[in-house]
Amino acid sequence: MQQLYLGIFPFCCTNSLLQFGLVKPEIPIAMELPLTSALLLLLPLLCFLWLRRDTRRQSRSDGLKAYPIIGTLPHFVKNQHRLIEWSAGVLARCPTYTMTFNFRGLGLGAGVMTANPANVEHVAKANFQNYPKGEFVVSVIEDLLGHGIFNSDGDQWLRQRKAASYEFNTRSLRNFVVSAVGSEVVDRLLPLLERAGRDGRTVDVQDVLERFAFDTICCVVFDEDPACLAEEEWPGADGRAEFMRALTDAQNIVMARFMSPVKWAWRLQRLLNVGPERRMRDAVATIHGYIDRAVRERGERGAAAGLARKDDFLSRFASSGEHSDEGLRDVVTNFIVAGRDTTSSALSWFFWVLSGRPDVEDKIVREVRAARASSGEGSFGYEELRSMQYLQAAITESMRLYPPVAMDTHCCQREDVLPDGTLVGKGWQVTYSAYAMARLEELWGADCAEFRPERWLDEEGAFRPESTSKYPVFHAGPRMCLGKEMAYIQMKSIVAGVLERFSLRHVGGEGHPRLVMSLTLRMGGGLPMQVKSRGS
Repeated sequence: MQQLYLGIFPFCCTNSLLQFGLVKPEIPIAMELPLTSALLLLLPLLCFLWLRRDTRRQSRSDGLKAYPIIGTLPHFVKNQHRLIEWSAGVLARCPTYTMTFNFRGLGLGAGVMTANPANVEHVAKANFQNYPKGEFVVSVIEDLLGHGIFNSDGDQWLRQRKAASYEFNTRSLRNFVVSAVGSEVVDRLLPLLERAGRDGRTVDVQDVLERFAFDTICCVVFDEDPACLAEEEWPGADGRAEFMRALTDAQNIVMARFMSPVKWAWRLQRLLNVGPERRMRDAVATIHGYIDRAVRERGERGAAAGLARKDDFLSRFASSGEHSDEGLRDVVTNFIVAGRDTTSSALSWFFWVLSGRPDVEDKIVREVRAARASSGEGSFGYEELRSMQYLQAAITESMRLYPPVAMDTHCCQREDVLPDGTLVGKGWQVTYSAYAMARLEELWGADCAEFRPERWLDEEGAFRPESTSKYPVFHAGPRMCLGKEMAYIQMKSIVAGVLERFSLRHVGGEGHPRLVMSLTLRMGGGLPMQVKSRGS
């Protein structure tokens, strides 16, 4: 176990020397002292040197230097803009892929970061009750997500989990998702790409995917179509553009709260209504106003027309009569944030990676065309999408390298010891990094940094999943993502529809896109791509 700790060294000084009365004033006292007395005088210096030597020994294995008083804090501050990449490198150097940090001596926090599958299994599953989201995490996101399923613990979380689990397993919801996504692909996404290819225009695919995801998630969650892809030069009528911008802004500010080494600073800014917290208040007001309207209108339409329950999430949850309007708003907000950003993040990185691997693209196109041979025109159905095993492997491999949620954090309720021997104090934050895990040779082999879909296929070419503790992209244990299957349906529907007709090539330069850590892993500067028709 590697420890990132505060190097607080004791410093002692002596203001007087022992005198035995036999020393002549003109003769240096140290020359006349017995050896034992001399050693006593040198003890503070020896202690300092020994502790300094020990600090260097402990920090060499992870490459971090611990400074007096402030410990390793400067490393975190220096690298906070690239925490994902930096921490992955540090964890890879640690013997058990785990590091701890303790800044409580400075009035800050303490915690553990790990890329060890045994630790992930312990935190997310085996000792789940001891690692809730915790008061700190809940409080940081509370003004945005309220006490929805992704930001609650205990009985409150369990009730929502059970209700959502039931709905996610209904065939009617699955068919509703397939229909909504398929319509968006055929009616809007493909025509948009066709026009861009015909005109030779560059498309920001990340922006397109976020707008696509916003359309479909709004349809699935509360049966409203924002029509973000209806126009390429999207005017954003009826507050839709403001709503989307507010979501992005709020999520970036939430992440800044998490990244700040001084955890109380944002609370002070919120109290004073200044800086980012002033923008946060405005963004939350926009988000809540938009969703409150949808909740209110749904209630009014249902009451006036006596409508039977529809298939969207809001109708399903509202029909139980167990949720207040505020509770329904939290439900909608949580699922919109999760649905809009995770799939668009995953597919942005997928199309970027695929742009440099025409061999993988060719295999996907062959599989898609084989599925088309057994289906009719229009969007692919559920069974056709399920049959695309290589495509599933390629998407899964892309998410291994660029997980939409790169890190996940829990709070330790009672002092604990992780399977690798790491001590976790009460109240410490415990974070596991899926991004770092993907880059460990011990887990994925010498080619861990390569994009290789074949690692997910068995000898017959069928998709072969890994354990969630090794691949926690959809989390693990009781908090395992309920929308995993639907996420794959949406992503495969988009990729199959696009690659059947077009090839996308990245034109943003040879360098690696900048990683931006919001609530999901985004690309700094977008994803500029050229569209080419497969018929040309």
